[in-house]
Amino acid sequence: MVSAVSDDSAGIPDTAITARRLAVLGDSTAVGLGDPLPDGRWRGVGPLVAGALGIAPDGYLNCSFTGARMRCVRTEQLPAALAHRADAAVVIAGMNDTLRSDFDPAAVAADLGHVVTELAAAGTLTVTVRFHDHGRVFRLPGPLRRALRTRIDALNAAVDTVVARHGVPCLDLGAVPGAYELRAWSVDRLHPSELGHRMLARGVTALLADAGYRVPAPVSLSCSGGAAATTADHVAWLVSKGVPWLYRRGRDLVPYAAGIMLRAAAERARLTGAGQRQATPAPARELPDEQRIPGQAELPAPAGL
Repeated sequence: MVSAVSDDSAGIPDTAITARRLAVLGDSTAVGLGDPLPDGRWRGVGPLVAGALGIAPDGYLNCSFTGARMRCVRTEQLPAALAHRADAAVVIAGMNDTLRSDFDPAAVAADLGHVVTELAAAGTLTVTVRFHDHGRVFRLPGPLRRALRTRIDALNAAVDTVVARHGVPCLDLGAVPGAYELRAWSVDRLHPSELGHRMLARGVTALLADAGYRVPAPVSLSCSGGAAATTADHVAWLVSKGVPWLYRRGRDLVPYAAGIMLRAAAERARLTGAGQRQATPAPARELPDEQRIPGQAELPAPAGL
């Protein structure tokens, strides 16, 4: 659940925890794609959370990189996060796993569980995320959307298992107000826009506030400081990044979608055949003469007629 964060920092209790170090781990959303700055760098959820917590530049570490899967978070990003000794960490990963032919929810759960366990041992509270139905944002064809939705459900089940086992905060992206509005997404419909990153950062800091952390400068949903994307930027991205990405990921996901369609067609055929068999009356079985019940024409006529 996403907890509301008050814009009035005066109500912060004196016993609240002051976070001085923050680590962000994950994929391109964690990198900040979709929220460009005028100088060409990405901003995104990490710096917005750091700003809300009042963390100094030397206390902020972003270990994420584009294309990262949950195993990458465990093997390549976790060591740096542990060395940073952060008070809080944010992990946003898993969607890249759902787009690969070797997607394994159990392995994702094991990797995320290891990350959460190791960070907790270092004194770091980890905020995780569960994912929305991305097919509602990125208008995929029906079979691909169903295939992706099935995998996202499996990914979320893996995340839920880890959250329940370790008791860490988890932001449900599909439950964030406005999550499915187009203005919350960048032109690629794969990454949050500046507004989307602000919504994500606000949800993360709400969970940290619920966990007892100070949030002296709550995240505003008013966009500012980012670079405005032009139509030319949109077209350039689609040509150079969007279409190649769809081609690469489609090669992994299309065979899986085809399998779902074939299994669905086989199930429909099975149910249809079963229904037809139930609707067809069984042929009458001939009874021996001594068991037959006389028909109307065979009944003896009443006496006296």
